Amino acid sequence: MDNFSTFVTFVDQWAWIGWLVLIAVFLVIEMLTLDFTFLMLSFGSVVGLASDLIGAPVWLQVIIAAAASALFILFLRPPLLKRLRRGEDPAKSNVDALVDLRGVALSDITPVSGQVKLANGDTWTARPVARVSIPQGAPIAVSEINGATVIVRPTND
Repeated sequence: MDNFSTFVTFVDQWAWIGWLVLIAVFLVIEMLTLDFTFLMLSFGSVVGLASDLIGAPVWLQVIIAAAASALFILFLRPPLLKRLRRGEDPAKSNVDALVDLRGVALSDITPVSGQVKLANGDTWTARPVARVSIPQGAPIAVSEINGATVIVRPTND
């Protein structure tokens, strides 16, 4: 027997250990990400392990595991994610809640300086969206947050 056929025989005999290792690695990664992608890959690896236990050749085990993983990702993961996120609060929070919030310019807002008071009572350093100045007292709306600075646009309120 040549070296290649010896190697193939070795891999074929011990493939089940490889599947167990893959299952464990995917489950650990899933615990860190909590996105169900690696859980679906581990389910696919379980299917690959099952195909090894019924005697399928290694190349077929890999194809079966890949196909099962793809099917799990496409058809099982979306309803699981939907069910997981069903109880989430749809309200925006933190800086996401500030986008589109109205306010007033406390000083002239230029590309280098400015300050605004938002409707929630917060005072922020501000810069305009465009390279224009917004005069003191003008109504504004928050377009985005850049660090500790709000990027604002003038409104007609």
